[in-house]
Amino acid sequence: MMNRNILTKKTGVTLIELLIALVISSILVAALYRTFIDQQKTHTVQDQVADMQQNVRVGIDQMTREVRMAGYGDNILAIFGNINGFTNIFTPANNANNIGNNDDKITIIIAVEVAKLTETVAQGSTSIKVSNAGDFNSGAQKYLSLNGENNYLVQNVLSNTITLATPLLEGHLIDEPVFLVKAVTYKLMLDTTNIPVLVRNDNTGNGDQIVAENIEDLQFRYTLADGSVTDSPTNPEDIRMVSANVKARTKMADTQLNSDGYRRRELTSVIKVRNLGL
Repeated sequence: MMNRNILTKKTGVTLIELLIALVISSILVAALYRTFIDQQKTHTVQDQVADMQQNVRVGIDQMTREVRMAGYGDNILAIFGNINGFTNIFTPANNANNIGNNDDKITIIIAVEVAKLTETVAQGSTSIKVSNAGDFNSGAQKYLSLNGENNYLVQNVLSNTITLATPLLEGHLIDEPVFLVKAVTYKLMLDTTNIPVLVRNDNTGNGDQIVAENIEDLQFRYTLADGSVTDSPTNPEDIRMVSANVKARTKMADTQLNSDGYRRRELTSVIKVRNLGL
């Protein structure tokens, strides 16, 4: 009889036990899901912070390089008078307010190496052969500097031969650098999706080119020849040092942060102008 009872006895899980198991499983799943979500959020935040830091560095590094070289080319303005309408090596604009945050703007005249002479050329010649003439024309890109010392207006471009408006003042050797002189503007704008961006415009008809995204503030201060510091120099020729401050923000807001939810980073570069006041 005892053996029969043992063989026929059934074991199982009661409804209460099943409910308890389901509750415990739900708690464990919820905890794992919460951990996963937190990790995903942390990863997203880290990615955004890394992108923001990269943006602000890219923006300020490019500006620093070009501001440092402002005025290179010796007597640029004495020869040309203006570069696409700009008559100063520096044209500051304090509180340009392009995106409504009292952001500044700056235009600098620089000479950028774009080619080399492919043949030696004699004094008095009015044409030169270069490795790349595509950056020059007789319109907005007509300002040419040879070796950063002699400046000429471009009259015509045919293939890789450039005809100058005036004869060469001296001879030049093969492989000497050829520079395009242009006025470069840095400012803030809102892009088509209403995101604040740092743009660069070389004022030759190519329009505003985005340098860095999610840049919400741009500030410049100027140290003058007498040592004074100002936001709005009366005479741009007195500028000897430029302090550029760029503020970036993350692409997306974090609702758990105070204020508007954006993380921000600022970088400041103090730039000594090499070619003024020599």
